[in-house]
Amino acid sequence: MADSLQSSLPKRCFAETIGTFGLVFATAGANVVDELSDGQITHLGVGIVSGLIITAMIYAVGHVSGAHFNPAVTIGFTVGRHFPLKEAPIYWASQLVGAGIGALSLRALFGEVGIMGGTVPRGSTLESFGFEIPLTFILMFVIMAVATDSRAQGAHAALAIGATVALNSIFGGPISGASMNPARSFGPALAAWNWGDHWIYWTAPFVGAVLGAVAYNLLRSSREDRPKP
Repeated sequence: MADSLQSSLPKRCFAETIGTFGLVFATAGANVVDELSDGQITHLGVGIVSGLIITAMIYAVGHVSGAHFNPAVTIGFTVGRHFPLKEAPIYWASQLVGAGIGALSLRALFGEVGIMGGTVPRGSTLESFGFEIPLTFILMFVIMAVATDSRAQGAHAALAIGATVALNSIFGGPISGASMNPARSFGPALAAWNWGDHWIYWTAPFVGAVLGAVAYNLLRSSREDRPKP
């Protein structure tokens, strides 16, 4: 995923836009439809949707763009030296465009429904900030393992990442909304024009992603330093 840079930059950015569009349309859309249907999807269902859309989009365009769909993941790959720093802002712009289109599409379809599936603190701001960091750390750690380490890479990488997103969403949603992704939070905030506590969903995921990438690189280095039997 991280090193899938054979395609041209415009193609990769287009893939990132489509992937992030699908991510936001499905995850925010699950929340919107849950509200419109008086809770028929349920919180558990929203978490499952989040995992499934990530899995599907990784399979669809992971070989084209690396399937970041998340500015925090892009910076994690950059810090881990698996993605060029000069291209990171271009990926971020593509991801935010996709997220905006996804959320605004929901607004066009259903009108303004609550906060349009946005992520907001359920408790205190500090709790949500503190919770988003380990959630994103876990996600980035798993991504680094299955996307950058040849010993763990394989066809099931998308399943591992999707399962991690679903897991984090199911138990983290009631606290912080389990964003783990600035673009995921940006799209609905734009559609609902609700920017309250939005800073949490930019700062905490970036911190968590950087820590996750550094932690896995340290783990990999320690393993590589061991003498072979």
